[in-house]
Amino acid sequence: MGALAAEAVPAADQDEVFGFLGQMDEFHPSESHWYLPLMGVDVTKQRCGYGSALLRHALERCDLDRLPAYLEATNPRNKALYERHGFEAFGVIQTGSSPPMWPMLRTAASA
Repeated sequence: MGALAAEAVPAADQDEVFGFLGQMDEFHPSESHWYLPLMGVDVTKQRCGYGSALLRHALERCDLDRLPAYLEATNPRNKALYERHGFEAFGVIQTGSSPPMWPMLRTAASA
């Protein structure tokens, strides 16, 4: 995968891109957890509760398994949504001119 990524990313951008990915790896938990890497709501349907519904569904499973949930928030609005669902940011991922991304963790709710 690294070789494919190196071919896809222009040489001038590789330090920044791979530095960012390296930071993501450093923050990713090593203990058992649910990773919620991708979730989205069509822009025309945002602010209708769909993101919260998706999160509640995923977090029910995390709680049943008694495992923490981990994700990265890519903008302040999403970060606030995740915080409302019990996630806490524990750092900032950012290199060069990249926008910030926040690694976030939520412990499993007691059953």
